[in-house]
Amino acid sequence: MDDGIKVGTTGDIPEGEGRTIPKQLTGTDDDIAVLHDTDGTFWALNDTCTHADASLAEGWVENGCVECPIHSSKFDLKTGKVTGFPATKDAVCHRVEVRGGDIWLFPNETPTS
Repeated sequence: MDDGIKVGTTGDIPEGEGRTIPKQLTGTDDDIAVLHDTDGTFWALNDTCTHADASLAEGWVENGCVECPIHSSKFDLKTGKVTGFPATKDAVCHRVEVRGGDIWLFPNETPTS
């Protein structure tokens, strides 16, 4: 997906929160959570926690991690790696770019930073 999908603006997602982008828009097997870290950066992971059927976009985002709202599994925003149990399977990452205040999502592309 060369051009990406515009999914909103930086003002649409407060720091520490996320937004679910439906799989019908992204063409992926799962919805995608676009997450706004407390340092101002934006990241994207598959929305469904790999431990239980919960939305990571509804979790807590801070210090480079997202915490699942149900059982507190944690995932690294840059890599998708599990950083807190009970999850044992990593989350899938997707590339995000911020351009002039707009958030662009590149489903199934590996993040560059």
